[in-house]
Amino acid sequence: MGLLDLLKQRDINVWLEEFKETKNAVLLDVRTIEEVREERIPGSINIPLDEINSVANKIPDKSTPLFVHCFSGARSGRAVDSLKKMGYTNATNIGGISSYKGEVERG
Repeated sequence: MGLLDLLKQRDINVWLEEFKETKNAVLLDVRTIEEVREERIPGSINIPLDEINSVANKIPDKSTPLFVHCFSGARSGRAVDSLKKMGYTNATNIGGISSYKGEVERG
């Protein structure tokens, strides 16, 4: 594992660059609806962690590259575990929006 791999594990900004370059990828925000209303990364889809079992309604293809985030990375880690148990083969925990340095949408 190289230095870039270590950075990707810890830094949502690096992961988002990979997301942008990945064909058919989905940026999945598993925070609550209230948190997402405060701020969200443009282009993300919100499915709160407690509703993760409904993911197939929005993302039926289980091979879709999923870049999963929350506020700090803890909930997104649990979401990735759940997604893998549901058969999603390409889900990655990219950490938390708390470290995000780009533009956000509000409201």
